[in-house]
Amino acid sequence: MRFSALIPVILGLVALILSFLCLFAGSRKGFMEDYAVVTLNTSRIGENVINTTHPSGGNVITDWIHNLTSTVESDINDDLNSFARSLGLHDFYSAHLMDFCEGYYTPGPVPNATVSGRDIHKNITSCSNRTASFQFQPRNTLQQELNRTGHGNINLTALGWPSAIDDGLKTLHVAQRATFILYCISIGIIGIATLFALASIFLNGRLSAFVNILLTALALLSIGIASAIVTTIAVKATNTINKHGKTVGVNASKGGKFLVLTWVATFLVFLSMLVWCAECVVGRRGHRRSHRDGYVVEK
Repeated sequence: MRFSALIPVILGLVALILSFLCLFAGSRKGFMEDYAVVTLNTSRIGENVINTTHPSGGNVITDWIHNLTSTVESDINDDLNSFARSLGLHDFYSAHLMDFCEGYYTPGPVPNATVSGRDIHKNITSCSNRTASFQFQPRNTLQQELNRTGHGNINLTALGWPSAIDDGLKTLHVAQRATFILYCISIGIIGIATLFALASIFLNGRLSAFVNILLTALALLSIGIASAIVTTIAVKATNTINKHGKTVGVNASKGGKFLVLTWVATFLVFLSMLVWCAECVVGRRGHRRSHRDGYVVEK
C-alpha cells in the first residue's frame, strides 16, 4: 500500500472544499458574506450634489433637497449617509461570483470621535437571486433601488455617476462569465484527481503516480487561471471605481478574504502535484536500484 498518497488526498479534499466555498460564498444571506470579490461603498453617494447645491434649481435633486426643511437639510450635511438612505439606497453592495448582497454599516459608515473604524461592521439586509450568469452592474442596481423606493424621478446621471465606471466594468463581463465556468471545471478536475489519489493508496508503481501528475497539473491549470482572472477582475474593478467614483462619492475595495481563499486552494493543488512528482522520482530510483542489485521488484 502507498500510504504517502494520503497526503495528496487530504490536500485535494481541502482544495475541493475551498473551491466550492469560492463559488458559493455569499450565495445567500448569512453565508460567507465577507468573502466578496468587490465591495462598492455608496454610503457617501451624492456628496458632490450636496456640497454644490444652491437655490437656483434646475435639477431634480437640487429641487428635492431644497424642498426639505432647514433642520433636515442640516442633518443631511452633518451626515451625508442620511441623503443616501433617504433615497432608499444601501451603504454598500458586495459582489460575489453568482450574486450580490446589500446592507448598511453599523453603527455608521464613517469613523468619528466616538466610533472607530474597528467598531464599524457590515449588516447584510438581503442578497440577490443566485445565477450562473451574474454580472456586477452597479448603475442598474442603484437605479432599480431608486425606482423601487419611489425615487424613479432621480437618476444616477443627475447624481453625477460617471459613465467611465460602466464602460470599465463592461470590459470585465466576459471575464466574469469565464471565471464561473473555470471554477466549475476546477471543482470537477480536483474531485477526479482526489478520487484517483485515493485509489492510488492501493496502487503501487510509477504509472499511477504519473497519471496523478497529469490530473493535478490539469487541476492546477484550471484553478490557477480562475484565481488569476478573478484577481484581475477584483483589482481592475476596484481601480476603475475608485478612479472615477470620487466625483460622485463612491469607492470600492477588493475582496482580500476571497482572494486568499482562492489562492490557498491553488497552492494546495500545487503541493499535491509536487507530492506526486516526488513519488514518481522515488519510484524511478527504486526501480533502478532493484535492477542494480540483480533483481526486479515492481514499484
